[in-house]
Amino acid sequence: MPATIDLHCHSTISDGLYSPEELVAYAHAQGVKVLALTDHDDMGGLSRARRAAEQHGMQFINGVEISVTWKKRTLHIVGLKVNPDYAPLKAALDAVKQGRLDRAKLMAEGLEKVGIEGSFEGAQAMAGNSIMTRSHFARFLVEAGYVKDVKTVFKKYLVKGKPGFVEHEWMTLEEAVTLIKDSGGVAVIAHPGRYDLGRTNMPLLMHQFRMCGGEAIEVVTGSHTPPQYSQFAKIAHQFSLKSSLGSDFHGPGMSYMAMGRIAELPANCIPVWQDWEEGKHLN
Repeated sequence: MPATIDLHCHSTISDGLYSPEELVAYAHAQGVKVLALTDHDDMGGLSRARRAAEQHGMQFINGVEISVTWKKRTLHIVGLKVNPDYAPLKAALDAVKQGRLDRAKLMAEGLEKVGIEGSFEGAQAMAGNSIMTRSHFARFLVEAGYVKDVKTVFKKYLVKGKPGFVEHEWMTLEEAVTLIKDSGGVAVIAHPGRYDLGRTNMPLLMHQFRMCGGEAIEVVTGSHTPPQYSQFAKIAHQFSLKSSLGSDFHGPGMSYMAMGRIAELPANCIPVWQDWEEGKHLN
């Protein structure tokens, strides 16, 4: 049976296709009852999404997805129930936005060297007033006819070793978790199955995350396979972490899975929303 809660999705405030209002309407149409908006390094859509959720009779959770650097890798930490008015968190995310802009300029330079011109302006047009991400470059390259789809763009141009990839130093794991916690939120490791960490680094990450004050990991998410649901349910239990789930929905054609289609958590998981008032609406 599909879950009726989704704690990871994106709007046009970062790199999603739908505005916060459109995203909430889409989620409601798919049967979602409790929704968190978790745009990349930006909380600008939360108030709009909350108003829309209230109009649809849905429960809404303030969220954000923060980029971090850990052992020279980029990881994502989702913050749930964060306070968007918490000044240190807002200031830290403003710094990340500037870093993303600087990175975008370097990405465009790399693409220009292999004959792709105008990618910065093209990605900027895709982003509009939102922060520029790799997804905006990907969409530009598809529309410009360089590749057939977004997934191919990443493999050919935007991952490590390719022309449009730029190493970037994000905030540390401890900084991200601390900001989330101090704002009143819950820190969650996003889609851990997407990180090629191996047998040594995966438990090390979980241990350090727990020591920083992290509380949960995404067990069920759009990019995980059913065997990974069981794998990360065991890891959650091993490290005394709660379990979260979310589609990581960006829009049709951009996501591994649509909202309202994601599986429920395995039976042995402790849901991150177990003690939340909003979770009572799932019964």
